[in-house]
Amino acid sequence: MADLISQGTSLKERFLRTANPLIIALWLSLLFFPFKGWKAALVSFAVFSCIFISAKYISGLSKKILVLAGSMRHRIEASGLCSCRSKKILQYVLLVGILILPFMLRDYFIDVAVLVGIYMILALGLNVVVGFAGLLNLGFVAFYAIGAYTYALLNIHAGIGFWPALPLAVGLSAAAGFLLAVPALRLRGDYLAIVTLGFGEITRLILNNWDSLTRGPNGLSGIEPPSILSVSFGTLTHYYYLVLVFVLITFFVTRRVYASRIGRAWVAIREDEIAASVMGIHTTMYKLYAFAFGAFWAGLAGAVFAGKMQFISPESFTFMESVLILCMVILGGIGSIAGVIIGSVILVLLPEILREVQLYRMLLLGAGLVLLMVFRPQGLFGGKGVSLRS
Repeated sequence: MADLISQGTSLKERFLRTANPLIIALWLSLLFFPFKGWKAALVSFAVFSCIFISAKYISGLSKKILVLAGSMRHRIEASGLCSCRSKKILQYVLLVGILILPFMLRDYFIDVAVLVGIYMILALGLNVVVGFAGLLNLGFVAFYAIGAYTYALLNIHAGIGFWPALPLAVGLSAAAGFLLAVPALRLRGDYLAIVTLGFGEITRLILNNWDSLTRGPNGLSGIEPPSILSVSFGTLTHYYYLVLVFVLITFFVTRRVYASRIGRAWVAIREDEIAASVMGIHTTMYKLYAFAFGAFWAGLAGAVFAGKMQFISPESFTFMESVLILCMVILGGIGSIAGVIIGSVILVLLPEILREVQLYRMLLLGAGLVLLMVFRPQGLFGGKGVSLRS
């Protein structure tokens, strides 16, 4: 009897394993049905079925290759051929490649690279709140908008340049993060997400309706780009290097803070707030730190964005921006600094790569995110056990 039950279970598992690629192919082809009809859906079902079934058999082979590669790597490391020095050399080569990138690319690609850098700063800032402290924030774009509008208003109405206005922009954003954290301290999970979402929408509505100050939907134009002495960062190449410096500073500071006592306290709160409180961690204070610290980087990104675009309007700070930044964090891996950077690169570049199929790019992007979350919910570089507890 036990043999029959185990045989039935194994047959069921085998059936599910075989049917999984077909179910995914069917789901993807159904997404195309409203756009192109049933014929296109059938063709896409056949194509996706072939791709996923082939990928299934290839994955078995790739696992064997990875095991073999892993054993070879251990042997190389044991022999001393691969050392920390070679890793540093690789890092220097990568840095040199990033530095000379503007000389090899057209203006369009430099523009995209600048945008990638701005989103990297934003994603690293949100990773502090969501990834380190485990506090779900759906209104992060509000701090981005506060930083951008602070610099724009100071520049247009008071003639203050980028560098004197920058401390005020990041300071106001951090203060807004602090103020938002005060009423939201007792909330977690869905309730905190709703409160932060409301804060983001309130900020956008204020910017949209305060015509006398923000010019409402018409936005603010004529914002000066940053400059040092007589050197202006108005050109794309100059702006690329400015954004690169800010990205490196953000990366360095967030990494150091993550490894510090404050970072460990955030991780403890993320994993179990009650246990962290029992261990003597002042959870209220560290939550305030997390909100203010994350908002600080959003304010920096906002000021950089305003200086680059020289025009801002409330349309640039909608709820979808918050979702996009959150997707970068989740895609790369919640709490992983390197993963968040990779996630920013993918989610900014992918819509540009799919620009030729503009009608379907959001469909493909959404389907890719759904599949990723189904098969790798911890993200590309996320660790085990990292989650947003409710």
